[in-house]
Amino acid sequence: MSEVSVWFREKISRRGLLWGGLAAAGGSAIAGTAAGQSVHSGHGATSAAGAAPPPAHLAAHGSMITVGDVDNERNGFDPSRMVTDWETGSVSTLPDGRTLRTFEIEAIDKEIEIAPGIMFPAWTYNGRVPGPALRATEGEHLRMVFRNSGSHPHSMHFHGIHAARMDGVPGAGLIGPGEEFVYEFDARPFGCHLYHCHALPLKRHIHKGMYGLFVIDPDPARHPELADVARSRLLGTPENAEWQEFAMVMNGFDTNFDNGNEVYAVNTVAHAYMKRPIRIVRNRPVRIYLANVVEFDPINSFHLHANFFDYFEQGTTLTPTLRTVDLITQVQAQRGILEFTYKDHETGLYMFHPHQSEFTELGWTGMFDVVEAVA
Repeated sequence: MSEVSVWFREKISRRGLLWGGLAAAGGSAIAGTAAGQSVHSGHGATSAAGAAPPPAHLAAHGSMITVGDVDNERNGFDPSRMVTDWETGSVSTLPDGRTLRTFEIEAIDKEIEIAPGIMFPAWTYNGRVPGPALRATEGEHLRMVFRNSGSHPHSMHFHGIHAARMDGVPGAGLIGPGEEFVYEFDARPFGCHLYHCHALPLKRHIHKGMYGLFVIDPDPARHPELADVARSRLLGTPENAEWQEFAMVMNGFDTNFDNGNEVYAVNTVAHAYMKRPIRIVRNRPVRIYLANVVEFDPINSFHLHANFFDYFEQGTTLTPTLRTVDLITQVQAQRGILEFTYKDHETGLYMFHPHQSEFTELGWTGMFDVVEAVA
């Protein structure tokens, strides 16, 4: 390799490309604290010279945060709402008395904004990345009506138990543009699962946005020894209503298609939960359904500041697989449930992020805003 080629590779780094792209995108940039650089005040960029300092939480990590706001209305989804937006489909009763839950999913090509001024040509489920957070109950019969309105063959592969013909792979549920396929199977096992496209090349179809959470709540009647715990996970029960539940999908975006990510996030938009922290009521427990779908990087992680949590690997148990930890790691498609509380904490802003510093600086970091109960 020539000296010029070596120099070029060193200069055109992933971070350099992101900074350059942000600087060129309508004035957006990574904020800094040096005199004359931009800071984010919550409403846009202003000159640091003589201006009021940014809110303390935006100055964390040296104000390494994108400036400006993503147009959520144009995107068609808002990360602040996605954390609690569960898609439960439509419910009817089968002749044998069992519950039939039907979901309708459409593959759509759509350009989305992943950081202020940074657009990405995504392939989506129902026009959003990640796709809708599907939620059902253990033992129900599920019917997934999938229509491909995109420009490439696509499918839906569900992490769960089903027949081979429902696997969503080439020859078994992969469909072309303009076609429709219906996946049918029973909801099992309970847990925090994932669905994604299984068309080839896999890394491109997944990375471009075709993935989402697939949560199956436990049926308390099937788990009498831990029925109270099962009821606390079953959406719609009084026990579940006591919990603050959030859907979080860790993802990344290769904006120049060199098989390396330039932007990282939870629920797609870089620094979304730094600019608009997730509200937590102090005396109510918290449950996070967490999945990692970052392509091109071998591992991701979740670290909770000033607190510890119990972790349920894959969410398929009603007792923790890890107790009292503040950091877990996940490879791609790994997922689990985190449970914790702030009841013994003072109110305030508490950070969460991966423990890969590059991911944090390039968009994957956020804050919980812990508050007293509001009447």
